[in-house]
Amino acid sequence: MKGFIGEYECKLDAKGRFKIPANLLRQIPEEANNTFVINRGFEKHLALYPANEWEIITEEINKLNNYDKKVRDFRRFFYRGASEISLDSSSRLLLPKTLLDWPKIDKEIVLFCHSFIIEIWSKSSYDGLLSNEPEDFSPIAQSVMGNKKEHDGD
Repeated sequence: MKGFIGEYECKLDAKGRFKIPANLLRQIPEEANNTFVINRGFEKHLALYPANEWEIITEEINKLNNYDKKVRDFRRFFYRGASEISLDSSSRLLLPKTLLDWPKIDKEIVLFCHSFIIEIWSKSSYDGLLSNEPEDFSPIAQSVMGNKKEHDGD
């Protein structure tokens, strides 16, 4: 699998569940066994990882030097609130109530999918984030991507 792609608007029900859109459901790798790990994202959103991808991330984090205070702090913040969740028979996920307050998620959410991560944003926060889009995206792209010659992008 090359990674997730797409942006989907969903609604949470009264219990905090949402249905995974069919197009996204087709992208979930078999190796995940319909199981995910959810935790806090780096910004005010939640990050949802297929279980098989979470294992890869955990292996990388476990290689870090536990004698380094920055590493220990990183682990605490990264794993804070991490929970395993599974798709139910109706292709829904139940978001842990303990995680919903941090990104201020209520009813409307946006699933922003990239790499092997599904970011879960409150719709209002996501819309606010994108309203700050720069007029010219080119300098950001150049700064992040550097001078890669393999693909020009235009």
